[in-house]
Amino acid sequence: MPRVFVLPLVLALIQVLGTAAAHRERLDLPPAAYALLLAGPAALLVRRRLRPVALVGAVAATAAYAILGYPAGPVFLAALAAVLGALRAGHRALAVTVVTVAYLTYALAGRVWPAAAHPSPARLVMTGAWLLVVFALGEAVRVRAAHLRELVQARAERERALADQEQARQEHRRRQASEERLRIARELHDVLGHHLSLINVQAGVGLHLMDDRPEQARAALTAIKQASAEALREVRSVLGALRPDDESPPRAPAPGLSGDDSEPLAGLRALVSDVTAAGLPVLLDVGGRAGALPAEVDRAAYRIVQEALTNVRRHAGAGATATVRLAYGPDEVVVAVADDGAPAGSFAPGSGVVGMRERVEALGGEFRAAPGPDGGFEVYARFPLGGQP
Repeated sequence: MPRVFVLPLVLALIQVLGTAAAHRERLDLPPAAYALLLAGPAALLVRRRLRPVALVGAVAATAAYAILGYPAGPVFLAALAAVLGALRAGHRALAVTVVTVAYLTYALAGRVWPAAAHPSPARLVMTGAWLLVVFALGEAVRVRAAHLRELVQARAERERALADQEQARQEHRRRQASEERLRIARELHDVLGHHLSLINVQAGVGLHLMDDRPEQARAALTAIKQASAEALREVRSVLGALRPDDESPPRAPAPGLSGDDSEPLAGLRALVSDVTAAGLPVLLDVGGRAGALPAEVDRAAYRIVQEALTNVRRHAGAGATATVRLAYGPDEVVVAVADDGAPAGSFAPGSGVVGMRERVEALGGEFRAAPGPDGGFEVYARFPLGGQP
């Protein structure tokens, strides 16, 4: 049986059987009395969808039963349930209006209709007091229900807030992991791309000169050994970041313009020297007063020059030369790498160019990479100092 039928059925049985039991000597109630005893509970069938209709129907049936002077009994239960339900649902004004109209009709009906009941003043006072108790009880039920709703709502909001916080933490962890993977991928690309390109060039030189010029071939092999050792050192430095902090052994500083020396451009000069020794002449032009840079800018500028020179060796062709310009300003440092190789034709940026752009923009800088107007290729990167664009 649906739950909506339970309360009306129980109240109908109590009102009919209770009234009949209270007046055994008057078992001959007219059909209208039984109809009114059943009408109130029947009105409660629509209490969930049409609560005002249920309230008016139940109270009107009870008032009509009393006005017609039928025997007293538990005839008010349906009206009581309707009033309490209306108050609990927040229909206070409607409940007061309906009950007041019903009470006044019951009190004054006998004056305009002789067949109606004529309640005594004592009964009217008792009925009014009973109604006040009903409203007080209904208000208490309403306040408690509102309090429970607030508690449930507050708990739901706390749970939503906790869920949002957990989701934000997970998203933050995913973003951090993604950024770390991207950073490591850029580092490995720059490290391996530069050194493997150098090894490839020197290996070709060694093979070509092995028979005719063994001393130069030996020098090429020495360069290969040095490049591979440097690549391994830098790869270990990058991969060391993957270990937990308490398991990480001391790592060598990441390559930068300053290198491991106190000289501001020791690392850059060593890079230019290695590339020149590998067969690509590089001119270094430094403008402004060279000084210590923030660690992030120092490393990023070094990687830009390293990747740009690696690309020159790969794509510029034989006989090309490169120029590295480094300009220090009061609030910025500019790195530019250009070559005089063959015209680049159609330009499609690869992962190296994308990685360079990401490095620069992550520090609030500006990056450009495009074919030069007179051939070759140009890379430009501007880094603001102090993190300001």
